[in-house]
Formats: sequence, C-alpha cells, structure tokens
Amino acid sequence: MNKREQQKLKKQQKQQQAVRKQQNQKLAAKVSIYVVAPLFGLLVLFTLLSQGPTYSPVELADTDHIRGDQSTPVTITVYADFQCPACAQENQLMSRAWPAISDKAHVVFRHFPITSTHPNAWQASLYAEAASRQDRFWEIHDYLFLNQGLWGPASDPLSEFDSYALELNLDVERLHADMDADDVMEKVRNDQRGGTAAGVRSTPTIFINGSLASVTTVTRLVELVDEAFIEASGD
Repeated sequence: MNKREQQKLKKQQKQQQAVRKQQNQKLAAKVSIYVVAPLFGLLVLFTLLSQGPTYSPVELADTDHIRGDQSTPVTITVYADFQCPACAQENQLMSRAWPAISDKAHVVFRHFPITSTHPNAWQASLYAEAASRQDRFWEIHDYLFLNQGLWGPASDPLSEFDSYALELNLDVERLHADMDADDVMEKVRNDQRGGTAAGVRSTPTIFINGSLASVTTVTRLVELVDEAFIEASGD
C-alpha cells in the first residue's frame, strides 16, 4: 500500500469515527429526553411532595413551640440555632424581658441550624424536637442555651444532652429513637425552609407580628412589644 492509499484509508477511518460519534450523540440526546428527563422530573416531584408545609412568621402551626398565652396579640417569632452564641444571648435577653411582656406577647421558636459553622446545631435541634414528644421542649431549649459552652465544642455532644434529659427525668432511649423519626427531621427542615422564605439569613432573626425586628437590649424589646400591642389593640 503506497502513501496515497494509506492517507485515503486514514481519511475513511476518521470519517467513520465522526459518523459513529454523531450517532452516539444522537442516542445520548434521546436517552436524556426519554429517560433522564422523566426520571429527574419524578425526583423533583417526589422531593416537593415529601416536604411538609412552611409557615410565615405571622402564622402559627400545630407543630410550633409556643411560650406564653397564644391569645395575646403580639407574636414574637424567633429563628435560632442552638449552637449560635448570639442566640444564647438573645435567649437571655428574652428571659429578662419576659416578666414585662408576657401579658402582651407569646414567643414562637423555630429551628434554623447553620451547620456550616455550627456542626452540632442539627443534632441539638433534633434532640429538642425529640424532647417535645415528652412535653419537655422548653426545658431542653433552656438547657441547650445555658450549657452551650459545654456541648458546643464537643465532637459528639449526645452524652452531654443525655445528662440534661436525665435531670428532667426523660426517657433517654425514647429520645434517641425519636431523633431518627421522619417527622422530627421534617419539622427542623420545614422550619428552615420557612425561615429562608421569610428572608432569614443568619441567627437569631426575630419577627414581631411579622415585621423584622432589631433587638439588642431588654429595653428595646419591651418598647417594640408595647408598640406592637398598641397597634394590634387599635388603641
């Protein structure tokens, strides 16, 4: 075979390769249209259907944790991360203000664990939710914030959480089982989704009757609640 014939053969082989490549691309496109796209659509649909409802800061859900008299006209909705130091400070501020506002307002706690900076926050939220099944959400809520410096840096905070549960006479085995329950995890996720939809980007984020509030002192919180109370009462 001379040089010209060799070049001709190589050219034919390249043309055949190009044809096969084009055929494979067409086949891949058909697979994408008729197989991958429907599967992706089903996955998206399943994800949407498997998510529970979300609620705005002015709405109350049956699954919400509410401190105080729900019939009071002022709703303070707090999106918080149990491992967030600023959230622990906010909880102290709320506790100091509570005697002055409890006759006008109720507090709604919603989970917003930011695990990128607080790796134990997710587990803490699940633990608090599991404790709510034994009617001890607010007690564990307060323990978690009060002892944040102990469990926050831990590689595995569960044993520390269990010590709080034992002090409250909770069933620890049941707590651990409930932490893995689908509805417990969905509650935390749905709180996060609702918060994100409401514009929450950091913790703590506080809404008073649906309006974003900047609360840095007890005095300011009492003022904002008093203003919201007057507005809601129409006085």
